[in-house]
Amino acid sequence: GLALGLWRRQAALEAAREDEEEKELRQRFMAPPVSGLRELRRRRRELRSRMELLIMETQAEVCRALAALDPGASFAVDSWERKEGGGGISCVLQDGEVFEKAGVNVSVVSGLLSEEAARQMRSRGKSLKAKDGKLPFCAMGVSSVIHPKNPHVPTMHFNYRYFEIEEADGTKQWWFGGGTDLTPTYLNEEDAVHFHKTLKEACDKHDLKLYPKYKKWCDDYFYIKHRGERRGIGGIFFDDMDSPSKEEVFQFVKSCAKAVVPCYIPIVKKHCHDSFTPEEKLWQQLRRGRYVEFNLVYDRGTKFGLLTPGSRIESILMSLPLTARWEYMHTPPESSKEAEILEVLRNPKDWVH
Repeated sequence: GLALGLWRRQAALEAAREDEEEKELRQRFMAPPVSGLRELRRRRRELRSRMELLIMETQAEVCRALAALDPGASFAVDSWERKEGGGGISCVLQDGEVFEKAGVNVSVVSGLLSEEAARQMRSRGKSLKAKDGKLPFCAMGVSSVIHPKNPHVPTMHFNYRYFEIEEADGTKQWWFGGGTDLTPTYLNEEDAVHFHKTLKEACDKHDLKLYPKYKKWCDDYFYIKHRGERRGIGGIFFDDMDSPSKEEVFQFVKSCAKAVVPCYIPIVKKHCHDSFTPEEKLWQQLRRGRYVEFNLVYDRGTKFGLLTPGSRIESILMSLPLTARWEYMHTPPESSKEAEILEVLRNPKDWVH
């Protein structure tokens, strides 16, 4: 009887602790995680669970930091399910005082890779051995694009993701990818240096070679070929990262995710009340047009999303601004502030040395 009483007490304490933990996690996140709290707790040592917790935390951190700057606006929190497996949480703020549109999405999806998606990966050098033409996969990530109203506040994008594929013989291929980059309408050197320095510090904690390598990769990746210019002033970008070890890469990704708020929020605070002219607003709209061109024509994440069966189109196209403009043959005057940013977009600069 004594043993049974002790066991019951132990079980009750355990249940109370779990309830407490669950309440705390719910307060920490924007919505309950896709895989469920119980499941995540049960498999908390597995990297997949730790990555899901990291992307949930990053989403909540960024949303709260943005909401604090735009008190009149609030995030619509939209949890969705994918019938092929998994789901996601989209948090979108629209038409605020500070942000025209800010979206922070989490998705955790699994199932079978579509033929087009597998082809896209093989074209990047992945040797994927399918079983009866089928490739089970699991992908998760947090992704955000923030379009402010004020042309003196830059647009910012970040994305951190983890991918796992099971091949015909049961071996698993895994890799991480991601990055953070800034797209200003007008150049402010001080902001550019702050942004790049913060990202460099996050990289340097792990390996001094990472920042220069991923900074160049970012400049090369966000290139609008048909315009001969970059989408913005860069940051860091990497993909297919699977060494030195799973744990070390995860810790690196964690440092990058934790750098998002400190690299961007101070810039928003500094400029969100700057005055601007109708001409400056027009230039912002034209630059937004370029943003749309890159995302729809070249962006790998957008392409992958559009090729994945059952993917949520609203969440994929969340990256597009509410407003943009295309004017025929628009050329800014020489030596203008508009020409200054174009020069940097055509010839990337080293901001930290």
